[in-house]
Amino acid sequence: MNTTDQCSYMTHGAVMPFCRGCGHSNILKKLNDALGLLQLDPHDVCLVTDIGCIGLADALFDKVHTVHTTHGRSTGFATGIAVADKVLASGKLKTIVLIGDGGSMIGLLHIVNAALMNVDVTVIVANNFLFGMTGGQTSSLTPEHFNTITSPFGSMNPSLDICQIADASKAGFIARKTATDKDLTETISEAITFNGFAIVEVLELCTEHGTKRNEIKGNMLAKMAEDEGHEIGVIKNSHARPEFSKKYETDVHSHKGDIKPLKYISPQFNHDLRSPNEIIISGSAGERVQSTAAMFTEAALMCGLHVTQKNDNPVTQGSGFSLSEVIISPQEVNFTGVSSADYVVVVSENGLKEIQGQDIFNRINEKTIFIIDETLTIEKKGLNLVVLPLRRLCGSDKAAVGAVDYVIRKFEPFPHEPFKQLLAKRFGEYGKIFKEEFYNL
Repeated sequence: MNTTDQCSYMTHGAVMPFCRGCGHSNILKKLNDALGLLQLDPHDVCLVTDIGCIGLADALFDKVHTVHTTHGRSTGFATGIAVADKVLASGKLKTIVLIGDGGSMIGLLHIVNAALMNVDVTVIVANNFLFGMTGGQTSSLTPEHFNTITSPFGSMNPSLDICQIADASKAGFIARKTATDKDLTETISEAITFNGFAIVEVLELCTEHGTKRNEIKGNMLAKMAEDEGHEIGVIKNSHARPEFSKKYETDVHSHKGDIKPLKYISPQFNHDLRSPNEIIISGSAGERVQSTAAMFTEAALMCGLHVTQKNDNPVTQGSGFSLSEVIISPQEVNFTGVSSADYVVVVSENGLKEIQGQDIFNRINEKTIFIIDETLTIEKKGLNLVVLPLRRLCGSDKAAVGAVDYVIRKFEPFPHEPFKQLLAKRFGEYGKIFKEEFYNL
């Protein structure tokens, strides 16, 4: 698109969806003017909006990329977008966040982290001192003594200075303006131009909730901020820190020799599998359940199969259950998690409790084969049970390994050799990993 012929970045004939007198309208008009002033290619602009009235901006800007996010998370999304463009793509994208004072508090750490990273993101905080869309509740940016529906006698707390927080987070460009400031367009364009993290807090009125409960006019906003001890104007414009992608490039190149190369697994064996096989492995934490599943998937990859692995364990990590769900398939697998297991391996009491707790019995079929340790009892009738002395012959730490080895040897979803090689690489000579009796099972 030829930006010289493009007079507006907004949707042709757009009607502002806000209440009469709402400052959001002015902010969006000034943003549009700032983009026009900079003459940016619309394809190089991404507008990331938050939940709240200001999030209605998406439909008003049809020339640029728009992303509507969850409440408070817009800066987090914008950070990912900006980094991806700078590191992996053209690096021309200008990412702009539109967020309210409520959303900025919900997602404050996203703002802090973006500032610390110094990503090329401009955050415009539309601060009308309350949550407007949900009924006018107090936010952390509500000034002390300001009346809202949840503080009918006035907020008892002073307002948080988001610009000061941004400064403490090493942000390079920081400004606080009002929605009616004549130079707001220039300030927003300056923030967008800034190569790094920039934040512009814009003070405005909510005519639905704010002005009805408070004797306040637009010309009083700057004085209100100063009374709270908040500085007005362009507070900081410093290029002392490099934009994130520059530092990323420098740091990655300086440590290139220390970074381990990615592990590529090339098929070395053939397979005869015609349809997906699904296996659930359940046992106790610390008994190699998930690493066994990983070896199983690696062996399948060595045979040219597609795989997915989904792990589950309690937050305690070192105690309780450990469970893995693996799918191997001659075709691409587009999901994780077993829906109809071909094999269910259970090697400990913790593992048995977990498959019962997760209702695994509703994810089996009439052909599902259960491989369980001899110490376990499953009361459910009609199952295809294979009971083995896994813990006795393989040890508690290798019961899951032995069970999966048995599945591959007896049911041959793919050749045994790649799994055998992986076991030997990890535990030593294959014939000495388990007790001799195991190999005759």
